[in-house]
Amino acid sequence: MVMPAKARTDRSTVTRERILDAAERLFAEHGVYAVSNRTVAEEAGQGNTAVVGYHFGTKTDLVRAIAARHAEQVEQRRTEMVDAVEGSADVRDWINALVRPGAEYLAESGEPTWHARFSAQVMTDPALREIMSDDALTSPALRRIVDGLNACLPTLPLEVRLERADMGRHLMVQMLAERERALAEGSPTPRATWSDAATGLVDALVGLWLAPTTAPVTAPTKETT
Repeated sequence: MVMPAKARTDRSTVTRERILDAAERLFAEHGVYAVSNRTVAEEAGQGNTAVVGYHFGTKTDLVRAIAARHAEQVEQRRTEMVDAVEGSADVRDWINALVRPGAEYLAESGEPTWHARFSAQVMTDPALREIMSDDALTSPALRRIVDGLNACLPTLPLEVRLERADMGRHLMVQMLAERERALAEGSPTPRATWSDAATGLVDALVGLWLAPTTAPVTAPTKETT
């Protein structure tokens, strides 16, 4: 008997979600390239080990799909915060809009989560890091944050601005991942809540952006944040 089209679609959607759940968890815990499609399929409860490639194509496509499933909600929160601080000359306002949406999303996702650790694993691979950074910069809210920070720091040399953006991205990704890991393992954390952790991270990043400049660096060729 031929399965109705809606039932096939529903089953396909469920399969895709199970694959994304399994892949995110495995990538977060073991790294992207340490995990095979076969392992992802088995973890997702799929007997056909080719199912991952069928639904997502390459491993890079799978990584992008995992990132995209979280991006919409974070982007919505970030847009609301950016709208609220539009025109601000306070660096802290823009850093808040950068950090808090992701922390709030993790707080409301329940425990355990794997998204922060997944992001940290992706950042360790140069090719994937560049792809994810380029994808992130398609976010209108993130572009507005970059513009807002630039407007707050008009005398900061471009090469220093790019360097600090790179430092800040690594600090934000790694600190969120470390807190997520500690919560998953039941280890103590420096801050009691995700909101408090975001406050500490914002404090550190504001200090980073406002630190004095004492030595020149070589300018890269593309802007990041």
